[in-house]
Amino acid sequence: MRTPVTIIGAGLGGLTLARVLHVHGIPATVYEAEASPTARTQGGMLDIHPWNGQPALEAAGLSEGFRELILEGRESYRILDREGTVLLDRPDDGTGERPEVQRGELRRLLLDSLPHGIVRWGHKASGAQALDEGRYEVSLADGTSVVTSLLVGADGAWSRVRPLLSDATPEYVGVSVVETFLFDGDTRHPAAAKAVGAGSLFALAPGKGILAHRESGGTLHAYTQLLKPQDWLADVDFNDVAAVTSRVVEEFDGWAPELTALITDSDTPPVLRRLFTLPIGHRWDRAPGVTLLGDAAHLMPPNGEGANLAMQDGAELGEAIAAHPDDMEAALAEYEQAMFTRAAAEAGDDDIYQVMFGDDAPNSMVAMFN
Repeated sequence: MRTPVTIIGAGLGGLTLARVLHVHGIPATVYEAEASPTARTQGGMLDIHPWNGQPALEAAGLSEGFRELILEGRESYRILDREGTVLLDRPDDGTGERPEVQRGELRRLLLDSLPHGIVRWGHKASGAQALDEGRYEVSLADGTSVVTSLLVGADGAWSRVRPLLSDATPEYVGVSVVETFLFDGDTRHPAAAKAVGAGSLFALAPGKGILAHRESGGTLHAYTQLLKPQDWLADVDFNDVAAVTSRVVEEFDGWAPELTALITDSDTPPVLRRLFTLPIGHRWDRAPGVTLLGDAAHLMPPNGEGANLAMQDGAELGEAIAAHPDDMEAALAEYEQAMFTRAAAEAGDDDIYQVMFGDDAPNSMVAMFN
């Protein structure tokens, strides 16, 4: 009898694990805090890499479905200065290896590949504790609990499973992000759409920048990023959209209007996200019957690798469990040693924020791409 796997978190990593286990006939249940698959917008564009994300989808048997989600032409990018001058413009010539898809559609592909009932929606984990005989109890916010002998924390930055293995907690990296959306950009927001171009935009200056992606249907998805203390905007009521927008756009006084329109013309209320990381090289001692994947294991700044690594984690953990059906400890140890090494390597020691928002921005970003 193969041990059923309990997965906390239905992000891309947890779902990839569940799918690979399903392919190998291993039972799993995923507990997810969100009430439904459509409870919130699932992030923006993801470039899926041939060395981690794509092999993970292959292991999940979803390569064909993935290819159908690719948005053509989105591998282009451009770097602008605050006046809107284009300093670097790299069109998508079709030779790129990192096709772009929308995170929400990729998650839907994974969900649709799982039998109904594997994901338990509206089951928010509030804590976890070790019991006797290598079992674990996960407490849920509704007062119920789940007991398992094989537990995987795929529950992100603020993982409730991580404390079983590690005392590490995420630390603020000094960057705050305000997320906005402009719909039907080419028709309703033509100047901003022209500035963004066909793929990704980086409009940068020391200490701040406006990043944006062109999504499907002409949607412009913008991330205004600033080097700020953690309490920046803590005194603003985010129900007051005009007040929030005013405070953010005043940081970009004198910038080209087609760039600040990505803040002021949002069709959705602005959302504040503060960026946190775990220490580079975060690892833990092997504990029987429990492990972590994705951001729960190796939270790092958004550098294009997070989602890809999470899917690789899920696929490799699933395959390790399938390869060692009678020795879960061998499976978990094999998975963790490989995961620790690659996560530390991907985190690296290059400070992407120094490149993007340092004293020489945006020229430093142009130099990096060149």
